Amino acid sequence: MISSSTIAEPASGASFEQLALPLLPSLLRHALWLTQNEAEAEDLAQEALSKALRAFDSFTPGTNFKAWIFRILRNTFLTTRTAIAATRTTFLEDSEEIEAATSTSPTPEETVLQLDNAAAVQHALAQLPPHLRDCLLLCDVEELKYKEIAGILDLPIGTVMSRISRARAALRAQLQPHFGGRQ
Repeated sequence: MISSSTIAEPASGASFEQLALPLLPSLLRHALWLTQNEAEAEDLAQEALSKALRAFDSFTPGTNFKAWIFRILRNTFLTTRTAIAATRTTFLEDSEEIEAATSTSPTPEETVLQLDNAAAVQHALAQLPPHLRDCLLLCDVEELKYKEIAGILDLPIGTVMSRISRARAALRAQLQPHFGGRQ
């Protein structure tokens, strides 16, 4: 049995709970992108948190906890999967973000446009190769720095920057016909 003193505080004085709980929504969101299934995402996030808790004494205080725990999440995913199923369907009706966006009572036309735009972006993201999608989501959704992404994915920083650039260009090319405008 793990006592609270065992998990409580490395040298920095911050407990695991203080560091991990604010990151839970981001971990779940990224796990959902990795698994494309809400139940599997919850299981993945729970397993990653469990591993992080067991290894918390190896966390180096003063380093980036978010990058450390996201790397554990990614490694846990990679060890439980052989590849990401890119063709799985995500129903927009199940997304809390879509419900939050529609709770302000927009007109039916605005709702259809929002759902269509969100579906187009999600479809375009799903079409990206997993190595590009991972970099883009960590950068633009989770707002991690290139150096942190490089640490999480165990890549050189130049490769991260290149992948993000290629992912953005691919998204732009896929979404340009849908949204119109310039490329």
